[in-house]
Amino acid sequence: MYYTTLVSTDDLARHLGDPNWVVVDCRFTLTDSEAGRQAYLKGHIPGARYAHLDEDLSAPIGPTTGRHPLPGVKALTEKLCKWGIGVNKQVVVYDDSFGAMAVRLWWLLRWLGHPGVALLDGGYPKWVREHRPVTHEVCQVECKGACASLPEPSMCVNADEVMTAMQTGDKLILDARPDRRFTGEFEPLDPVAGHVPGAVNWMFDENLDLDGTFMPPEALRENYQALLKGRAPSEVIHMCGSGVTACHNILAMEVAGLSGSRLYVGSWSEWITDPTRPVATGE
Repeated sequence: MYYTTLVSTDDLARHLGDPNWVVVDCRFTLTDSEAGRQAYLKGHIPGARYAHLDEDLSAPIGPTTGRHPLPGVKALTEKLCKWGIGVNKQVVVYDDSFGAMAVRLWWLLRWLGHPGVALLDGGYPKWVREHRPVTHEVCQVECKGACASLPEPSMCVNADEVMTAMQTGDKLILDARPDRRFTGEFEPLDPVAGHVPGAVNWMFDENLDLDGTFMPPEALRENYQALLKGRAPSEVIHMCGSGVTACHNILAMEVAGLSGSRLYVGSWSEWITDPTRPVATGE
């Protein structure tokens, strides 16, 4: 049986060194692209590989893409095989930002059809707080395996579909960015501030308990059902600044038993590349 949403620090600790488990460190800072790699080199969970958001988990930025376009399937699967992520492996991803970055790899592996990938609940900070093993030795991966490589297109939507959803109101567009970025009061990363008209702001940290772990499934379900207002999970489109932290809300819905919501991969940073697309500010 695979873990497919969250895995606890206790469960991971019991499987350190298990050849059927692969751990991936996804620490990354949007304002300093080298900070995560440097943090990994200073200390990480034993056996963890390092995945860089820009270099490993995204394609190069183009004139009409968002800041983190989906990586090419061939390039991504080559890296997964290099890291030893065969289809029969349990993968655990983590970061030091409550899952905000690591959820990208969680979503990518699911998109490719990998059956067993989970986020470390509480991440690296919880692991360190509990005095779990840490090393600075870089993992040398020798094994290769057949990797999942069949992307599921129904998990994504494009800008045209978001435009239609905005015009018809038949889908719930959830934006995971902080409220000041959503309202347009503060925009540190993108050249245009605001949000897609009709979108609802649901910051990803609303999914977290006070200790930085995910809220219980029942609490998450109550929160998302209040947002859904009778809609099916498949009628939800998730977005954020560049399609990364939005995956946190997708994961929360999966934990809540509300499967089937979809991701606007390009998100706000792609939306604003076309000046004809409408922009809203304020609440």
